[in-house]
Amino acid sequence: MPENRSFAAGSFALELGGAKCGFAKSFRGGGAVAEVISESVGSDYFVKKHIGQPKYEDIELQIGLGMANAVYDWIAASWQQQYMRKDGAVVMAGVDGTEQSRREFFQALITEVTVPKLDAASKTPAYLTVKLSPEVVRDKKGSGAKAGAAIGKNEQKLFLPSNFRLTIDGLDCTKVAKIDSLTVKQSAVTDDIGDARDYEKEPGKIEFPNLKISLAAASAGTWRTWFADFVIAGNNGEDREKHGKIELLAPNRQTVLATITLLGLGIYRLDDDWTAAETADKVRRIEAELYCEQMKLAVGAAAAPAPAQKVQPAERLASVTDRVGSIFRR
Repeated sequence: MPENRSFAAGSFALELGGAKCGFAKSFRGGGAVAEVISESVGSDYFVKKHIGQPKYEDIELQIGLGMANAVYDWIAASWQQQYMRKDGAVVMAGVDGTEQSRREFFQALITEVTVPKLDAASKTPAYLTVKLSPEVVRDKKGSGAKAGAAIGKNEQKLFLPSNFRLTIDGLDCTKVAKIDSLTVKQSAVTDDIGDARDYEKEPGKIEFPNLKISLAAASAGTWRTWFADFVIAGNNGEDREKHGKIELLAPNRQTVLATITLLGLGIYRLDDDWTAAETADKVRRIEAELYCEQMKLAVGAAAAPAPAQKVQPAERLASVTDRVGSIFRR
């Protein structure tokens, strides 16, 4: 398969169902490609080749947190296995903002959403990366009209990866410095039907990522207690799992741009963050890894409230700490 093509010049306006949804930071993919089939015929030394039916590359978009609600509603629904196929277009606009060309897609499913790495030391704007798997793609000449008039570039909300807040039931998250990038994957299974020219696609399983979190060692007491109970003592049933949320904040660090609700969290690793020791960062850090059974996304006014807390009984946690005691104290 050839390398997925990208478009670097101009602006890229996204449309869904004929409605303008705002501008994307970048765009690539959606090209048609046919698989080359090789056949050995009889005793001929030469291999015969021909192509199969055309397929379409996934479309990849980088978007901010100021697109139309329809975009985030689509993502949120896919995370809840409420699959929606969408028709739309990516409009390539020139420097004057007018349509130069259109790449229209039909019956697309969201197959992947990546939340960028969150880092308290980062100052570079960040974007969500969204992959779409369309059944059919068609290229058309642009109309010459203004692209993306419904939501202009100035309405895109700037998000810095340093502006985030993590909350988990009963844990001290005030000194969390980093959360590795999170990629939610939704497979799209091709349904080959006879001699149909275009393939139909059906949604498959959804996979939520684990979390890798770096925090100051001085604030890791509650994390050590949970690890001792959940992993070492073996009290890791569903009633010992936790819930939480990641909030993506505006530059004022007060306004919540988006909330990722985390359900069914279980810790499985807790150790020194050796990567932090290799940098100029003099703060000693601990790295925690947690599995997550389910995530929910809410953007803007739809940002979800904090989930109900599931705090462990203090007496039980204290007894567990006494049993494993000095092993985990550093």
